Amino acid sequence: MDFDRHTLVLLRRPPDSPDFSDTELEELQAAHLAHLQAMRERGVLAVAGPFDGPSDETLRGLCVYTVAPDEARRLAEQDPAIRARRMTLEVMTWLTPPGVEFAPA
Repeated sequence: MDFDRHTLVLLRRPPDSPDFSDTELEELQAAHLAHLQAMRERGVLAVAGPFDGPSDETLRGLCVYTVAPDEARRLAEQDPAIRARRMTLEVMTWLTPPGVEFAPA
């Protein structure tokens, strides 16, 4: 069976993340969201969002990119939250049956 390929980027909070003031966190979050919006506008990011109540507290969010894993990694590494070491990333390929469209629940 052939599969469609999607690139997932998991965002995690590293145990050694630097401490930031409330103001710095607000600015970093705004820059992070602006980066994601820019990626959506470029058409390289299909969807992104945070997790609500994960069993693993290091898991912060998920991004589904429309580009190959190497390119997704390059783009995600430009995220200000990644550059500031507020989050780290894991990149992987997700296989789905051909033509599957996913929509919000």
